[in-house]
Amino acid sequence: MKNLLELTLKTRKAFYYILKNTPREELLKIPDGYNNNIWWNIAHIVSTQQALVYGLSGLQILIPQELKDNFKKGTVPDGSATDVEIEQVKGLLFSTIEKSIEDYENGLFKNFKEYPTSAGITLMNLEDAISFNLFHEGLHLGTIFSLQKAVKLQ
Repeated sequence: MKNLLELTLKTRKAFYYILKNTPREELLKIPDGYNNNIWWNIAHIVSTQQALVYGLSGLQILIPQELKDNFKKGTVPDGSATDVEIEQVKGLLFSTIEKSIEDYENGLFKNFKEYPTSAGITLMNLEDAISFNLFHEGLHLGTIFSLQKAVKLQ
């Protein structure tokens, strides 16, 4: 599992690069035919990892509750993001995974609440959650690539 968490750190570099190098107006634009934006997708993967790994394990999440609530499954972007929020998410992209590795190595994850995902996969344990999270982040990275093209065309 540590290997999957380390792989997640590598994918998070792609999200960081996008967040760092995309102008704010492009981060926040919702192109025609889409219901979210690049910013929402990046903040959403941070929120979801915390819900899947920490929340389903019955542990305190590592991000502000407001961030989790604003970007959880079923939410939509409000069209705004402050410099503080963007910088916060940039840091959380890495710190949350680094802390997950540490907590995994220290045996902090002892319990897990089974969870049926909307993708039709039931997460039975922490290992399932970490694996599914990596899959989930890949889906959102693909969505961001599509959003980038759409934003440039409009």
